[in-house]
Amino acid sequence: MPDLSQIDQISERVERLLLRYEELTRTNAQLNLQIDSLTQERDSLKSRLNAARARIDALLERLPEDSAGAILRPAFKTTTSSAAESRGDA
Repeated sequence: MPDLSQIDQISERVERLLLRYEELTRTNAQLNLQIDSLTQERDSLKSRLNAARARIDALLERLPEDSAGAILRPAFKTTTSSAAESRGDA
C-alpha cells in the first residue's frame, strides 16, 4: 500500500488537474461564444458586400452607350463569384 505522502501527492495532482480542466472548460466556452459572434459578423459583412455588389451592378447597367453603340464598362468585373468561391468567400 502506498504511503501517505504518495497519496497526498496524487491527491494534489488530481486537484490541480481538476482546476485546469475547469479553466479550460471556461476558456472553451468563451472561445465558442467568440466564434459565434465572429461568424455572425462575417455573415453580416458578406451580406452587405453582396448588396453593394448588386448596387454597383445596377449602376453599371445604367451607364450610357458610347457613340459606336457599345456600352461603356469598367476594366474590371464587379461580380467575381468563381474567384470568391475558390477563395471560400461564397
